Amino acid sequence: QVRLVESGGGSVQAGGSLRLSCKVSGLSADLYSMAWFRQAPGKEREGVASSSPDDLDHTVAESVKGRFTISRGSAKNMLYLQMNNLKPEDTAMYYCAARAEARISDPLSASRYLSWGQGTQVTVSS
Repeated sequence: QVRLVESGGGSVQAGGSLRLSCKVSGLSADLYSMAWFRQAPGKEREGVASSSPDDLDHTVAESVKGRFTISRGSAKNMLYLQMNNLKPEDTAMYYCAARAEARISDPLSASRYLSWGQGTQVTVSS
């Protein structure tokens, strides 16, 4: 059974940093494309960043480019999102997602992913 568990969320002031983690079990993570999404109250789920199984191909949303970095752990069962220079508009629930494909068209589209974690809350105050 595929299980994705996010951690690392919290409350920070604008300009601060957080590192989100997603622990993967029940699948061979090196065969899965993975991504981070976020959803603020009253808004649609938004793709933040995606990673190919080999961690060589990344797609990052324009809204976070230059501030957020996606990466996979050396153990291959972890996915990370380093978030720097956080802004109040980054406040949202952040989710980890996975799909058993090496290359996904439109990798920041939530409909492309079949497995999801429960989310971790990030709150940025001004």
